[in-house]
Amino acid sequence: MELVCFLGKDKENWGQVSGLVNNGSWDKIIFVKNKDAEDFPAENVEVIEINCTKPLIELKNELIEKLRKRVSTFDVGLSIASGSGKEHMAIISALLSIPVGIRLVVFTKQGVEFVN
Repeated sequence: MELVCFLGKDKENWGQVSGLVNNGSWDKIIFVKNKDAEDFPAENVEVIEINCTKPLIELKNELIEKLRKRVSTFDVGLSIASGSGKEHMAIISALLSIPVGIRLVVFTKQGVEFVN
């Protein structure tokens, strides 16, 4: 399964992403990153930078265009621990429009868990 993580400017939530990257068994990892966010220290990760100041529909369309070229499975693990509601709506809507199934994923004390 491929992992798609949104990385916003809220660095305090990046530990969640780190836990998923380091403890999951992923075929591919894709970071969708707010262009204003700092770089996340990870290897073997594809990074898509987006302009989160765009209106929601424009942001969604940008994500569809960029994610369609990168996602190669029927469903993905999705982490939205970082970012804002607008960013979350755009990435969820874009993935569903590609279309790709979404399995929300979180890192807990028990390890990587799917919450849907």
